[in-house]
Amino acid sequence: MRIADLHCDALSKLDRNPELTLQAPSGSGLDVTAQQLTKGNIGLQVFAIWVKPGTPMTPESALRQAELFHSKVLNTAGMRQVRNAADVEAVLGEQATGTGALLSLEGADSLCGQWWALRLLRMLGVRMLGLTWNNANWACDGIMEPRGGGLTRDGRRLVVECESLGIILDVSHASEKGFWETADLARRPFIASHSNARALCPHPRNLSDDQIRALVQANGLIGLTFVPYFLQASRPAGIDDVLRHIEHVCALGGANHIAFGSDFDGIETYTEGLSGPAGYPALADALLARYPEPLVRGWLSGHAKRFLVANLG
Repeated sequence: MRIADLHCDALSKLDRNPELTLQAPSGSGLDVTAQQLTKGNIGLQVFAIWVKPGTPMTPESALRQAELFHSKVLNTAGMRQVRNAADVEAVLGEQATGTGALLSLEGADSLCGQWWALRLLRMLGVRMLGLTWNNANWACDGIMEPRGGGLTRDGRRLVVECESLGIILDVSHASEKGFWETADLARRPFIASHSNARALCPHPRNLSDDQIRALVQANGLIGLTFVPYFLQASRPAGIDDVLRHIEHVCALGGANHIAFGSDFDGIETYTEGLSGPAGYPALADALLARYPEPLVRGWLSGHAKRFLVANLG
């Protein structure tokens, strides 16, 4: 089965370690490699630009990672850039080959409110945008910001600008107030690219039941993530914990809105059996042992395909 993964942080590692490439061997420190993508049968991998705190928060920092996406990711054999619905069909359709690479921006901090930078990143391929990371920025507070604020005036404009440019909004990492203000303001479906259910694991980064219902009502997408401490708070996490979160979202009416966003290369500890893209077949086997194949195909890539074809235009 072809796999769609809505979030990884390989670009940030490539930026910090110039010697790395997607051709890196196992043990290089890079989770998402060409070999891993092939072993995992990954049809679509979303590569996030994430400017690490302590790095200059400037458009140049984001543009440097966009350049790495073009020079190191897209130059990898078998890789195809995904910009529109036709590209999605090419990498996730019945005749699909290779791996599609879609560019996203995790946190608008580095844009510094410069609208030209947003438009330029869109030209370079950015098709998803998270308003913030864990802290506050010029657009929105993050979920770990103690004051818990929502969208700023410029943040509200950012929501409007992204929708006008065909950039999908991502509410993973947003404060609760920022989530609800985005949900009220958005006129198009939005996603949480890498978040789980807070009812099962009480990490602030996870979604409340009301947030999950809101995403479902908005015809959005929830990328369940493999971050172990977002799956299980009291013991090491395994594939069965991923299934628990799937069950919970299904119970809230979200069976047709589930996808996956691994957060590979953004984590240092792993869920057992899911330390890289090559772990996806084991997840698929566990899903098929419990659920009908049409549901499993939807979760692994079908729902992501449907959503992206509808919203990338």
